[in-house]
Amino acid sequence: MIKFAYTILYVQDVTKTIKFYENAFGFSSKFMSPENDYAELLVGETTLSFVSISLAESNLKDGFIESKLMNKPFGIEIGFTTDNVEQTIVTAVDAGAIVVEKPKIKPWGQTVAYIRDLDGFLIELCTPMV
Repeated sequence: MIKFAYTILYVQDVTKTIKFYENAFGFSSKFMSPENDYAELLVGETTLSFVSISLAESNLKDGFIESKLMNKPFGIEIGFTTDNVEQTIVTAVDAGAIVVEKPKIKPWGQTVAYIRDLDGFLIELCTPMV
């Protein structure tokens, strides 16, 4: 049986990123490597992980495209559900997030907004599907 276990984001500063996600969304740290180059957050049923750019470079001999706020976001997002999208945006922005799209109510009734984290990764904030 195959199970989706985690997503790993390659970031400049793992410790700083963990603190951002804790402050912005109230998640808790699950694990941090002694070198502070890999960490995991408790975010629900799946684990959200972060690895330093330098460690990622050592794992991928042909390199990768680094996410940066100055560039357009990648064509992928991580999504968090919340009962209060507007308040979650305020808390995330206070922690350092950038608003990309303000909350909009979709035709199916869901409220959806988009922000970017410290490394420029796209985050969807939305109400749960009913």
